[in-house]
Amino acid sequence: RGGMRPEGRPLTLRCSAPSAVQVDTVKEVQAPGTGIDVWFSRLDALRPRIEEFTAILDRDEIARSSRFRFDVDRERFLLGHGLLRWILGMYTDRRPDELIFHRGRFGKPFLQDTRIQFNMSDTKDAVAVGVTADIALGVDIETLSRSVDHEAVSEHYFTPEEVAAMKQAEDPKLRFLEFWTRKEAVLKASAVGIMDDLRVLRVDAPENVTTIRHEAFMEMAAPAYDVGTWHIGTEHIVSMAVPEAERPVRFLGPA
Repeated sequence: RGGMRPEGRPLTLRCSAPSAVQVDTVKEVQAPGTGIDVWFSRLDALRPRIEEFTAILDRDEIARSSRFRFDVDRERFLLGHGLLRWILGMYTDRRPDELIFHRGRFGKPFLQDTRIQFNMSDTKDAVAVGVTADIALGVDIETLSRSVDHEAVSEHYFTPEEVAAMKQAEDPKLRFLEFWTRKEAVLKASAVGIMDDLRVLRVDAPENVTTIRHEAFMEMAAPAYDVGTWHIGTEHIVSMAVPEAERPVRFLGPA
């Protein structure tokens, strides 16, 4: 079409108001059924298990971990990916070290021959893993202790309405991270993962209808997503996007 922009299609994002949530620690679980489990752990709580988690990683994961320049980043990778294998081993009733990850078109990992769908996100001091059956989901976590120039970033990636809402908020940085995690969760749910024009994803209102034109995003995104946002304690924010509503969500932590 001679370089013409695609006409685009509508995308609806239904965003729930943020709410506080408690994390229940458990030693084992069964498949989530019709619900969604969101696992959360601070990295310092996982640190005693780093040898156990490292031992269940595959060669590719070990090789990827060795490429990190800083020890803190390498440790976060080992703990996060080890936790992911430990969690998925329970849901699939398989040995964690025998799980084989495949990757989608834009790198989103998945498991074959199982109904289990998952997504992982980490921040500098914590990790979150969402697990459900049959539907794709996206999860994003951020910490309030993260150093970010939220005003400069929001001017580049947020809609005018989102920028105004952030500036009017009692805690602008908190509001910024709520919006940011919502956008990231939607992109991860679609399996596109990274897209430059985050301003097409308006997430400040209870229902946001926008037009998307990114060709891969148009192809891979659902017609609509339900986006939830939760505060865990005073430091962490988790948002999750799924293409269906009415699935109960529970927050779990490894005992």
